[in-house]
Order: sequence, then C-alpha cells, then structure tokens
Amino acid sequence: MEKFDTLSGIAAPMPLVNIDTDMIIPKQFLKTIKRTGLGANLFDEMRFNLDGTEIDDFVLNQPAYRAAQILVAGDNFGCGSSREHAPWAIADYGIRCVISTSFADIFYNNCFKNGILPIVLPEDQRELCMADAEKGANARIEVDLEAQSITLSDGTVITFDLDPFRKHCLLNGLDDIGLTMEKAASIDTFEAAAEQARPWV
Repeated sequence: MEKFDTLSGIAAPMPLVNIDTDMIIPKQFLKTIKRTGLGANLFDEMRFNLDGTEIDDFVLNQPAYRAAQILVAGDNFGCGSSREHAPWAIADYGIRCVISTSFADIFYNNCFKNGILPIVLPEDQRELCMADAEKGANARIEVDLEAQSITLSDGTVITFDLDPFRKHCLLNGLDDIGLTMEKAASIDTFEAAAEQARPWV
C-alpha cells in the first residue's frame, strides 16, 4: 500500500449528503476483484449520461477538478452497502483524501486499508474547506498527516483528530498484510519452536 505523509492538491467540492457506495461505484462494476481500473467508473451515474458522454456540470468533469486528489463531501459519506470497491475506485481515480463531517463506519475503516485518509471535521471547519475547494484549481489544499493538519489556500490551518494506530498504518503504508509482515520474524520464531515441540504436526 502506498504511504501517506503529506498531500498538496486540488480539492473538489461535493456538498451532497448521504453519498452511498452505490453512487461511488454502481453495482454493475463489482464483478472484478482487481483494485485497478475502477477509477474510470467512479461516480459513474453522476459523471456520465446513458450514452457514455460526460455530464458537464458534475464536479469531476469540470476542467478545474479533473485532477482532484482531495474530496470535500457532505455528511455521512460512504453509507450504504459495505463494498470495498468504493475506496478502490476512489484511490484508482487518484483521490487520496476525503473530508467530511461523518463517514459510514465500514467505508471509513476500508479507506485506511487502501491508502486513503478520511478526515472528520466539525461542520464549520468542513465548510471552510468546502469554500476553499469551490475556488477552483488555483486553490490548493495541503494535508499533513504527521502534524494532523489541513492548510487552506489562504494559510488557514485546521487540525484534525485521528486514531494513532490508523495514523501509523497510513504513514508506513501498512494494510492488513503489511501489518502481519511486520511480525514476520516473530512468526518464524514461533513456528520453529512449535515444530520442535510438536514434530508430528
């Protein structure tokens, strides 16, 4: 998993509330078990018409936001079904950070397993981020995970809370497999001792 330390990028404003996982990646794209390729269908029903042409007023289709790496969203982002394809699609598109006032629990947890930083802010601070994002591509937001801070384009600094364990995992690029591999030496020692104690197993 890619490490997350600092991110300076364009933030796309998406003030809708209750954006569910079916809106993030519709069910017809769930046949794959690959984590790549889903970015093309991120927010598919909001991004594209039935004939495949782009819906011009959708935020990620606007020139200022096509290269967005940060999403500032409304309340209860990632609700609905527990599909891990949702953070896969977000990461594959190139978005590394989502800012909201709240997230659905399963989606929130899945973000950390896929190198995405979900930041929970009080509404007034989220609105500052939203207003900054609405300025367009010239207003870049900087996220510093180590300092747990967001710096807006006008220099305003907002701090956020984060569980230390999840912070450690993102800073070091550790998903569940990576966490296990950190203990590889201890696992090898245990297995060697177990083999000696129970050679018949």
